Amino acid sequence: MYPAGRPRRLRRDSFTRNLVREHALTAHDLIYPVFVQEGEKKRDAVASMPGVDRLSLDLLLPVAEQCVEAGIPVMALFPVIDAGLKTPAGDEAFNPDGLIPRVVAALKSRFPELGVMTDVALDPYTSHGQDGLLDDTGYILNDATVEVLVKQALTQSQAGVDIVAPSDMMDGRIGAIRTALEARGDIHTRIMAYSAKYASAFYGPFRDAVGSAATLGKSNKKVYQMDPGNSDEALREVGLDIAEGADMVMVKPGMPYLDIVRRVKDEFHVPTFAYQVSGEYAMLKAAAQNGWLDHDAVVLESLLAFKRAGADGVLTYFALDAARLLQKQ
Repeated sequence: MYPAGRPRRLRRDSFTRNLVREHALTAHDLIYPVFVQEGEKKRDAVASMPGVDRLSLDLLLPVAEQCVEAGIPVMALFPVIDAGLKTPAGDEAFNPDGLIPRVVAALKSRFPELGVMTDVALDPYTSHGQDGLLDDTGYILNDATVEVLVKQALTQSQAGVDIVAPSDMMDGRIGAIRTALEARGDIHTRIMAYSAKYASAFYGPFRDAVGSAATLGKSNKKVYQMDPGNSDEALREVGLDIAEGADMVMVKPGMPYLDIVRRVKDEFHVPTFAYQVSGEYAMLKAAAQNGWLDHDAVVLESLLAFKRAGADGVLTYFALDAARLLQKQ
């Protein structure tokens, strides 16, 4: 009771605030998503994501070096596939000589200490922009899609990737991928499951970046991604993925779903990650560019919020910026 209890005593000076701080953000908490494309010396800006570019491999290698120097442990790869390679079945997804396997091999050869994560999903590869195969009515087929996802994951693992991250939200795909990896002896390939991935309006800039927005058109992904109104369902999805062999789980999007991050961490006590998605990035960038928010301050504050909510790490397009800011503290 006041005056015996004065909480402001612990806020009086910086050393006391540092001493009693409950949560902290470090570069080791960050995963850097990047967009890679074919060609050489190719850098194409993503208009809806200021500061983010689609890079050819030769320009991506210096970025990987920056990640190593900044202490960022993992880079996550997202492909920009030429339109001519996109098909209804997304066969390019498991081409061993395709873009992602070649980029993985180059990164692991040049920077073996940098973790590499790959997306397991078909939307960058399909001519219709959906994450799976379609039946005659346009409905996404679950089990047929899982068969292709297994091929994609095995191709990525064979190229040397450290973490495969299925983001498709098909039922049973984690178990199928884990079984296939074990059968081939790829026992060290980790799976980070996009377990609670919502059918969110915050993905727009990402779809611009990988070129799936135009192919998707007016369609949506509500028949396989989660309803934003559901919370208990997220726990069911996470529980299933853990039982099927996921090493880590993810909630996506991030800040609008911090309640889900907290529930997942409290319920399962497993490595839990969140994705600060393209729309979140774009909002903060736009506000900062208009002078409405302090860019550096809101970047660090937003990322700290993920840690406070229970996330062990965050996928964020601010990763390099944040790591450099943390070095100055």
